[in-house]
Amino acid sequence: MSELIKPTHLARKAVVYIRQSTPHQVVSNQESLRLQYALRQRARDLGWHEADIDVIDADLGLSGASATQRGGFKELVGRVGLSEVGLILSIDVTRLARNCSDWYPLLDICGLRGCLIADRDGVYDPGSPNGRLLLGLKGTISELELHTIRSRLTAGLLAKAARGELALNLPVGLVRDPSGVVTKDPNIEVQERLERVFDTFLKFRTVAKVMRVFNQRNLDLPRRDRHGDLRWTRATISAIAKILGNPAYAGAFVYGRTRTCHGTCESGLPSKAPRPIDQWRIVVKDRYPAYIDWPTYEKIRTIVADNRAEYMRTKTRGAPRDGELLLHGIAWCARCGHKMYVRYKGGGEYVCNHLRTHEGLPTCQHVRAPKVDAAVAEAFLTALAPAELDALSRAGRAQHQLDTALRTSAEHQLERKRYAAALAERQFNRVDPDNRLVAGELERRWEAALIEVRTAEEALARQSALHSLPQRVIGKDLGDKVIALAGRLPQIWADPTTTDAQRKALLRCLVDKVALDRGQRDVVLVRIVWRGGAISDLMVKMKVNSVAKLSQGQEMRGRVLDLARAGALDDDIAATLTAEGHRSPNCEDRVLPITVQRLRLAAGMKVAAQRTRWTHDVGNLSATELADVLGIPVNWLYVQIRKERLLIDRQPNGAYLFQNTPDVIQAVRELWNHSVNQLDLRICQPHQEGHQHA
Repeated sequence: MSELIKPTHLARKAVVYIRQSTPHQVVSNQESLRLQYALRQRARDLGWHEADIDVIDADLGLSGASATQRGGFKELVGRVGLSEVGLILSIDVTRLARNCSDWYPLLDICGLRGCLIADRDGVYDPGSPNGRLLLGLKGTISELELHTIRSRLTAGLLAKAARGELALNLPVGLVRDPSGVVTKDPNIEVQERLERVFDTFLKFRTVAKVMRVFNQRNLDLPRRDRHGDLRWTRATISAIAKILGNPAYAGAFVYGRTRTCHGTCESGLPSKAPRPIDQWRIVVKDRYPAYIDWPTYEKIRTIVADNRAEYMRTKTRGAPRDGELLLHGIAWCARCGHKMYVRYKGGGEYVCNHLRTHEGLPTCQHVRAPKVDAAVAEAFLTALAPAELDALSRAGRAQHQLDTALRTSAEHQLERKRYAAALAERQFNRVDPDNRLVAGELERRWEAALIEVRTAEEALARQSALHSLPQRVIGKDLGDKVIALAGRLPQIWADPTTTDAQRKALLRCLVDKVALDRGQRDVVLVRIVWRGGAISDLMVKMKVNSVAKLSQGQEMRGRVLDLARAGALDDDIAATLTAEGHRSPNCEDRVLPITVQRLRLAAGMKVAAQRTRWTHDVGNLSATELADVLGIPVNWLYVQIRKERLLIDRQPNGAYLFQNTPDVIQAVRELWNHSVNQLDLRICQPHQEGHQHA
């Protein structure tokens, strides 16, 4: 083959290309490396001087299946294209490329630039038919060999994975003994800390809240560094999410949780995306010692997926968030079936603009939120009232158990830090005092350990102070009394200290979703889908701007005019229409006299006589009559009502009526004499309608 070498080849460089497939082979297979580096001597035997021989070994530890990550191969191709290389030496063509899409372009460039290729068998000229044929066959066989080896290895790997015996990397909390059996970490603190992560998540139901609870209590998370050693680090959202999403903690061996995507990462490697749980390739349950059971793991995955903020794309409800609109994330449009956004402009409303955003169509519908939220909240409280006491008791027990578990974790963490401080002290005491370089570092470690112990003790003391009150146990007698009382849940719901996120979390315990349909302008049809599939339909009356926008507006207008022509007064007409089921535009339960008056005046109809005074039952006194009885100015009564020193219900017609009893008269007299600062007559005042007559 030496006759192929010409002076033009010797005038250029001879390049020795060296590659090993994996870093393990680079370390273990040293003989192959010696043979490849020995190719320098073969280049000298072929006529090249030592100064004209270059070695490219930048691709050690990289596979030849692709040239994407191989910088040495790219350098070699570039130098051949610049006519700098006269000979390429490799122990085998498989070292150059195992992919024909990389191999044949190299042959084309070598044939064009007159570059020879040599291996253990001889020297080849890619520009000649025979040389290209032999090199092409070797490249094809190399590619086939790669696929054969890969198929054989993959089949063995999948067979081992199907039995759950494939030795995958274990998460923190699980260890593999020398015999290959997987057990829980013998460190009790690690086991308890992982159990606290799952218990805390099942209580708070969001990853961010678990992170905040752990950091507020100064509880660190066990993690493994790149060397596999145990380290305690501050809790982060990503660390907690990895623990919650790892099926190994549920005792399951899982292979194939990700799939390769078409795109590539910044590093150049193919990007990977997680598969849905129903598409995992191999799942072998009860293979590892479990921290939680499999149904609990599936429940956690469902909660995490449901909490994703991209609920418009993933069709999930999202985590309960701050914001006064109650149905955020669970409101659906009953017309088009898409989720409804929330908009806080102008008091808050639910808007279905999915079709407008994605298809340029008009907005489907928008519903004012306050009335709908109030109706759904009332239905929720009504449904939950019978189980309120039992739920309150269970919540109290769960909170007490969680607090106890977290306190135990804090105590174990303090014990670990005390041991670390004692170990640092013993190491410091054993060092030679004259060796100040070592003694100074050990002293610094001892002081740092003591500071960590002091911080942990202070945190544990604060937790003990917060939970030092004894737990009150509700006995049977007290429980019977509580059952006899009205439910406290409506009070808790209306309490200003209850946050909007807490109300939403309570609502989602029973409600899966709510479908809204603005059927008429003054009515919203609400369908509540409860957990379990039960359905409740509500009709919520909404305020409108005019009588014409009421569903029965024209009918009510004609009825008003008929009664007015018959000589009925506005108050009587309003009472009659209310009894017939009509209502005013801005009042959902009755017809106001002012509405009747406006309809009558708009039609040009006037009453024959004006109203001059209010009439009422003899058992009540008007403000003027009460002032005459007490001998005080009537304006004083109105001033006290306006300043809320005198609390009394106002009648629908606008009048204030006082009971004509000695107790009420004496109470008002005491308010006049400044014997009392405030008087509440609302509970004493019956709700009666006053009438106007001409």
